Order: sequence, then structure tokens, then C-alpha cells
Amino acid sequence: MRALLLVAAFGAPAASASQAAPDTFRPDTARLRRTLDSLVQAHHGTVGYSVVDLETGDRLSARGDETFPTASLIKVPILVTVYDLYAKGQLSPDDPLTVLRIDKVPGTGILQHLHDGMAITVGDAAWLMATISDNTATNLLLDRIIIRRVWDKMESLGLRNTKVHAKSFLRSSSVAMDSSVKYGLGVTTPNEMARLFELLAAGKAVSPAADSAMLHTLENGDDYRFLQRFAGNARSARKTGLGDAVRTECSLFYLRHRVVACVLTKNNVDRRWILDNEPNLTMARMGEAIVAAWPK
Repeated sequence: MRALLLVAAFGAPAASASQAAPDTFRPDTARLRRTLDSLVQAHHGTVGYSVVDLETGDRLSARGDETFPTASLIKVPILVTVYDLYAKGQLSPDDPLTVLRIDKVPGTGILQHLHDGMAITVGDAAWLMATISDNTATNLLLDRIIIRRVWDKMESLGLRNTKVHAKSFLRSSSVAMDSSVKYGLGVTTPNEMARLFELLAAGKAVSPAADSAMLHTLENGDDYRFLQRFAGNARSARKTGLGDAVRTECSLFYLRHRVVACVLTKNNVDRRWILDNEPNLTMARMGEAIVAAWPK
């Protein structure tokens, strides 16, 4: 009786957190599409994108199934393959690797600048590859896991167009020379790379624990020139890639909803290696628009 009197006097108790009303927010995807498409159409080059709201299932894409060079974005499929081999007991993050002079290649990374004979682990190499895009670390991993295993893993996930061709800066190591000449280090489509990030977010690329560890690693990426540049420090797990005529990025943004955004460019007319070249700015404005569509 006392409980009934209290309810009558003060009303029913507030709903618990588990009973809270669901988030009914829906982004203005029509407006976002118009913004993205206007940026794509103004760009001097070829741009494809795939954007997925993981909470609502809303999807936007342009040239989503067209193949693009990946540049270093292909290092995410390599990372997934490494973790898959961990899960199968065929590889351990503690397995030793030795960095010999013959292993060192130019481009991004620090291993090329350190002393010959340095001992690291597979786990060290995976972290360096995913966070600072270390090319020497990438090649050491590809030597250990074998390039074709990356193909097999991606095909098992339904990503039949996502392939690494050769070790970085070593086209002579290519397992598909014609494709290497056309696409360089690797190839994918905007939709396939977005799907890979969807699987990581769902814990279905390898396993929930492995996928969480990979996303944590990718959150420590050090390249903020593209989608992140005008994103207002939005939290994201990401990987970029760049070449003379290529800029790529795929990110899992933790916004009001979790949003996967992949933008790939090729045939860029502006090939200058400066911060404010056209591909960088196009992608930065696209990232800005995507983040604005899902405000916190």
C-alpha cells in the first residue's frame, strides 16, 4: 500500500538505462549525397566512395564496385590476415623477425633508418605497418605469411576484388604482374573495403577479440591529411594510402552512430606532394561533410 501511495504522489520511477528510448536519429543522407557528389564531380580525377551507417544500414556510394588502386590501404587486409593466422595458431605475435639490410625499402616507416640486424616481433611489425604504414615492416610480414594467403582470406570474406600484388617497392615479387602494373601495391573497390571495415566493427572479420584489437591499432594511425583533416578530432579507426596519382582512406568513425567511410581516388591530375593539393582537399571536404551528417 505504501508503494502505491508513493507512486500516486510522485509518479512512476524513471525508466532504467536499459529501458531508455532508442536513438531514432536518421541522418539527412539525401543532402549528404548531394554534397559528396558535388565534390566528386568537381574533382580533376576519378573518385569513388562508400559510406555506411552501421546502426541504420543506410548506404551511399558512387563507383562503389569499380576497382581502384589501394596504395597502403591494402595493409588493412594484410593486418586481418595476420590476425587470422594468429587465431589458427599458425603465427604468433611473439614470433621473431630480423631486419636485414636487404629487407629495407624506402617510403614510409622507420625500420629503414634503424641498424641492420635489428630484432623485432611479428606483433611489432603489424603495429608499425598499421599505424605508421611502415613499408619494411609490411614486407617482413608478407615474407612470413605469403602474399596469396591475403587473397585467400579476403575471398573467404566475400571480397573477391581485394588483393595485394607484391611487396612494397619490390614489383619483382609480384604474384600478378599485369595487375601490379595497372594498380600497384594492391586493388580493391570502395564497397569491398567498406565491407571489410563493417566486418571488423561487427567482430566478424576474424573474431570479436581479434577485430577489437585491430581497430584499437588502427585508431593509432598517424595520417590526418585526408578524411580526418576537417573532421573536428572525431574518433576513428582508419588507414590511408597515397601514391603520385592515388589517394585513399577507409575509416570507422565513432559519431552519433558508427559510420564507415571509404574514399578512393585515382587518375588525379594534381600530383603534387604538398598538403593542399586537390586530392587531399577533396577528401578532407568529404570527411567534413560525412562527420557533419552524424553530429554527436
